[in-house]
Amino acid sequence: MVHRAERRCFWEAIASGQYSEAAARTAGVSPPLGGRWFRECGGMPPSPYAGSAPARSTRYLSIAEREELAMLRAQGLGVRAIALRRAPSTIFREVRRNEATRSGGFAYRATTAQWHAECAARRPKVARLAVHDVLRTYVTDRLSGTLLAANGVAIAGPTVLWKTRRHGPRQHQRWALAWSPEQISQRLRVDFPDDPTMRISHEAIYQAL
Repeated sequence: MVHRAERRCFWEAIASGQYSEAAARTAGVSPPLGGRWFRECGGMPPSPYAGSAPARSTRYLSIAEREELAMLRAQGLGVRAIALRRAPSTIFREVRRNEATRSGGFAYRATTAQWHAECAARRPKVARLAVHDVLRTYVTDRLSGTLLAANGVAIAGPTVLWKTRRHGPRQHQRWALAWSPEQISQRLRVDFPDDPTMRISHEAIYQAL
């Protein structure tokens, strides 16, 4: 089973200039597997393994800590004796979640525990616009350019600068009334200064689109 550590090491090696075969050896995986990763992603690292990706949170156990935990459990040590520079309650929850019967007794396997943790991290999350009706209406009205005042008169969107270049003038095709996700995100703080539920980032709007 290949984990995030191997994938991150592989893409770091690619970023340093290594070919996929050499990067695979650096990461400790087979060259054919490294070549497949490279082809599937078009030579670009997935966002979790990109150089700009945030560092892994220290709140959760790493694969190295889980391997050490598995080794110490196999030696018969108790939860408080293991510690791993973590609170005993953290180790207790980790063991309770991931220990399973094996050969007539309970056993903790680092690879299984890491797989469970990665599956939990990928659990589907409900989009904010899908559950917040008022916020969704606010955003869609501005994206569509159909925002109306109380008297029914259309409210003009922000001024859009148009540069005629490359393929000639196509000013009639611009979204003259539509608001950009950045403008919508910033305007929410002005229209709803005391309502923290009426907030959404422009990245979330782009993702919803």
